[in-house]
Amino acid sequence: MSQPVDVTATFTPLDGEFFRVKLALDIAIEQVVQEPGCIRYAITDAQEDRIILSEQWESTELLDAHLRGAAVQDLGESLSALLAEPADVIRSDHEA
Repeated sequence: MSQPVDVTATFTPLDGEFFRVKLALDIAIEQVVQEPGCIRYAITDAQEDRIILSEQWESTELLDAHLRGAAVQDLGESLSALLAEPADVIRSDHEA
């Protein structure tokens, strides 16, 4: 069995889109925290120019299942026109 996996995702809203990005993330959080293997899925910093989401998953396998799930797909669609750049995602199970 693999070790818990930490993920940090940084979202950079377009000018004026902070509240819409945060709302989309809040909706996703409500769904994701109920997924198997989710230990933590929460916004840890929210400023006008960036929102940081901190995640922890029981295993790489459960994180990968989450990434293929409906909540992530829905979030991607919601954020597609609201971000200045793609989310910057760092996973503890991938080497830099």
